Amino acid sequence: MKRLLNFSPKSLGLCRATSGFGGYITRATISRLPLELRGRVPVLASARGPLLFMHGVNFQALFNASPNAYLLMNRQFVIVGANQTYLRVTGRTLEGLVGLRIFDAFPSRDAAGQLDANGLALQDSLRRAVDLRKRDELPYIHYAIARSTDAGDVIEDRYWSATHTPLFDTEGEVEYLLQHTEDITEIQVMRKELRATRMDQEDADTTTPGSVESRVLRRAMVVQEANQVLQAEASHLRRLFEEAPGFMCFLQGPNHVYQIANAAYFKLIGRHDVLGKPIRMALPDLAGQGMFEMLDKAFADGKAFVGIDLPVQFNRTGDDHLTQRYVDVVCQPVIEPDGSVSGIFIQGSDVTQRKLAQEELVRHREHLELLVEERTAELEASEAQRRQALKMEAVGRLTGGIAHDFNNVLQVIGGNLQLLRQFVDTDDRASRRLASAMSGVERGAKLASQLLSFARKQPLEPVVLNAGVLLNSMDDILRRALGETIELETVIAGGLWNVHVDRNQLENALLNLAINARDAMDGDGRITLETNNASLDDAYAAVHEEVTPGQYVMIAVSDTGSGMTEDVMARAFEPFFTTKPDGKGSGLGLSMVYGFVKQSGGHLKIYSEIGHGSTIKMYLPRVHAVEEVSRPAFEGAATGGTETVLVVEDDPAVRATAVDLLVELGYHVLKAHDAQSALAVIDSGVPIDVLFTDVVMPGPIRSPELARRAKQMQPRIEVLFTSGYTENAIVHGGRLDPGVALLGKPYRRDDLARKLRHVLAGREHVEQAQVALNNMPAVQRLPGTPARVLVVEDNADALAATLEILDYLGYPAEGAATADAAMDLLAAQRFDVLLADVELAGTSGVDLAVRVRQQYDLQVVFASGYPARETPIADAPWLQKPFTIDDMSALLIRLSAVPR
Repeated sequence: MKRLLNFSPKSLGLCRATSGFGGYITRATISRLPLELRGRVPVLASARGPLLFMHGVNFQALFNASPNAYLLMNRQFVIVGANQTYLRVTGRTLEGLVGLRIFDAFPSRDAAGQLDANGLALQDSLRRAVDLRKRDELPYIHYAIARSTDAGDVIEDRYWSATHTPLFDTEGEVEYLLQHTEDITEIQVMRKELRATRMDQEDADTTTPGSVESRVLRRAMVVQEANQVLQAEASHLRRLFEEAPGFMCFLQGPNHVYQIANAAYFKLIGRHDVLGKPIRMALPDLAGQGMFEMLDKAFADGKAFVGIDLPVQFNRTGDDHLTQRYVDVVCQPVIEPDGSVSGIFIQGSDVTQRKLAQEELVRHREHLELLVEERTAELEASEAQRRQALKMEAVGRLTGGIAHDFNNVLQVIGGNLQLLRQFVDTDDRASRRLASAMSGVERGAKLASQLLSFARKQPLEPVVLNAGVLLNSMDDILRRALGETIELETVIAGGLWNVHVDRNQLENALLNLAINARDAMDGDGRITLETNNASLDDAYAAVHEEVTPGQYVMIAVSDTGSGMTEDVMARAFEPFFTTKPDGKGSGLGLSMVYGFVKQSGGHLKIYSEIGHGSTIKMYLPRVHAVEEVSRPAFEGAATGGTETVLVVEDDPAVRATAVDLLVELGYHVLKAHDAQSALAVIDSGVPIDVLFTDVVMPGPIRSPELARRAKQMQPRIEVLFTSGYTENAIVHGGRLDPGVALLGKPYRRDDLARKLRHVLAGREHVEQAQVALNNMPAVQRLPGTPARVLVVEDNADALAATLEILDYLGYPAEGAATADAAMDLLAAQRFDVLLADVELAGTSGVDLAVRVRQQYDLQVVFASGYPARETPIADAPWLQKPFTIDDMSALLIRLSAVPR
């Protein structure tokens, strides 16, 4: 306490707040002192009001000698000192008070231990003094205190009137509170007594001393009651001001000093330390925003200022960051009775959220308009794509039909040329012309194949492959095709996914794209082939309706040529459309690529810029299957036979050519012009070995139905389809149906010979196996634990016969018609031997065996009607069809002796 009152800036604040203390020296007084004395006077700064000067005053003595009761506490309401008068009226010692919060030193609580109404009133007054930074008066409060007596502590009801004054440090912040307390208990007692004798006093002589005293007491009571009413009203108004939803404050004087502000205002500016400070000092961050100038003008001319959506920035975080707010505000000058302006009352609302919502609404409206424009453009583009797709589909149907008829013509020409070959072998000139004619047939067949590819009617034989490996294998072919003047660069990404496509068709597509790129550069430039993994998302698919979102392998062919215009890109995939000079191209290259990619479930995209070149990207769907090892095409001996073949063909010329080729190969040939005629021939009872039928024929009966009925009538009959245009009759999803044999038009004599022998070999194998089974004695089981065999055969009869042989020999066996079905069985069961037909629908037994060997440890046997050939699995024996039971038994016994 002594330290606090020992001539310091803080003690000066204490002295200013304590009425009756003398020794004040103002600025005006100092200014009148001689110059030699001014520097000797101690100068003390108070955080509020002007500078004050005091000299030679013993503040400790004055504080203790004051007849008024004073208590000093910090801003947390912890008692730090009290004068002797305060200690006397409260009956306490200084040691018993210092260090306690005032609510603990003088408790006034309810049964639950919470502050009661009197305690809350005291707490509110103290908080107002701190928050509002100004003196707060508590005219009347009932506060019982414990007084020590000889009989012990006695609780006395006392009534008090208190004033709480904030004391500031050198930074202008509230550091202490000074409580000035007056004991008004006697007045309250006299008030009660006065009420009890009021009637007697009114009848008494008003001139007597007693009546004078009575009037004085009544007057004191009236004043006190009026003070209580004023206190209640002030408290009510203060609460309304504090709890008002809009912000309010009052700025006094031309310097706009903060006198009062409510919670909403403190929330707006983000701070509470502004009371008692000029606005320029309290909120320097408002400089340059026009606020100070607006207040100066309102104070000067006394006219209110109204602002709507007014932008203002506050330093709410204490750093250099300014927070943008928007306010609706009224700055109303307060006019005194003499017409002068004493200050400005500010009232308003923080409309930041409303302003931001309005701006967001404007942005949304603008964004919505943009979205509408974009969506309209997308719809127009989508409609253009739909029209283009319909046009391409119509052209595809047309070209598919043309290709079908064209293949028939080529078949007639090619077949007759091949028949003529035996008559001109000794004539060199005729042989050369015949060879030239056959070359023309082959070019025509290639043209028809391109038309079918565009029409997506080309039967595909897809395999699982890695596009990067395929590109590397094509490097020599591409360089020879492009020439030495073209720089070829291949970029293959690591970790490239696999795809499931027709290998030959993909090679043709890449070759076509590379040649197109070469021609676009006039034979001089750089071509880049690039592969990468790609994901086409929903957003991309929304713009390209034919695209299914998912993972793809991207293969791009880029050139440094002249580029394409928008019109050229729009028609680039149309058949027979070309920008090359006459005689330089058929206009089917890109059409073939387009049809192949679409039939493979992919997507094709052109990027081009005039003068810089073009890029064509193929997106092929990713598959998770293991890459299949490629196999060389099998070219066995082209031999004939003596079996009976029924040729069903609606085109007379094609039919005649086929008949002649078959007769030349040694077969007995029957013929029919449609399915109904063929069924009549079959139903006649004439034994038929092979039904050789075109896929597309007129009449109510389609070729698949013809084949089914033929099998019912003659179970031994084999079926070989031929067509240049499948119409999805025996091809679904771009793949041949399992167990279906197809010979594409136009075909060569040797192709026909090999295909027939392959088909008949399967039947012979089934029949010989069945004969052997019928001639064997009763079941003979092999000793020991038999090996489990998985048979993969797409011919249902051959599969059934093989399983029956294995069952007879005592080998547990399961059968599968496709490679996928075989892999499923291997995943579910254990097998020791894989017996696979070499020629399976959609893939080959060799590719299947390679995949199986990569995952499982088992022995492999290949079965085929073709002679044995080299395969990637060197230790796999070859079981030639038709095989006997003895052949099968001997092979399995030999395998069982081989250690694994």
